[in-house]
Amino acid sequence: MNSLFSLYYRLCSWLDRVALLVLPLAARLVFSGVLLVYFWASGITKLGPGPFGFLTPSDGAYIQIFPRLVESFGYDFSQFGVYHWAVVTAGTVAEFLLPLLLLVGLFTRLAALGMIGFVIVQSATDILGHGVAGEHLGAWFDRAAGALILDQRSLWVFLLLVPLLMGGGRFALDRLLETRLGRSSQGS
Repeated sequence: MNSLFSLYYRLCSWLDRVALLVLPLAARLVFSGVLLVYFWASGITKLGPGPFGFLTPSDGAYIQIFPRLVESFGYDFSQFGVYHWAVVTAGTVAEFLLPLLLLVGLFTRLAALGMIGFVIVQSATDILGHGVAGEHLGAWFDRAAGALILDQRSLWVFLLLVPLLMGGGRFALDRLLETRLGRSSQGS
């Protein structure tokens, strides 16, 4: 019986070492494979015209991010100020930049933290601004697994916890940058 436990614990030890290699890359690839195009497509809907469209967000950007305020302004977008422009512009840039940083593993922990914050704000906007409720809001520990907010977005955030806590892993630009900076500081 002791040999069986010994074998089990050796296997567990090996899996712990493999996890450190596999999980950061796997989490980044799964996030990118499932959500990168989703966030980029959403970001595209917020762009204004021209190459600097992120600086002149579309009306749809304000509708998506400030739905109740847009209604209260009677869809008069001239009533929005610098604060609203800054929030919409930052959100639009974040939808493009943060998923890209996660994909390539650059500033991975910061990008993962930013995406977690983004998902929380996105969820709050959907619930409070767009009135998502009922089956789309969902509930934990029920038999339905596809609710937009509590089910799906909880999984997104959990997935993002891996790169937040473990970094980008061996196959990330962070590692390359760390190696280069480490070597250059040792040579100085």
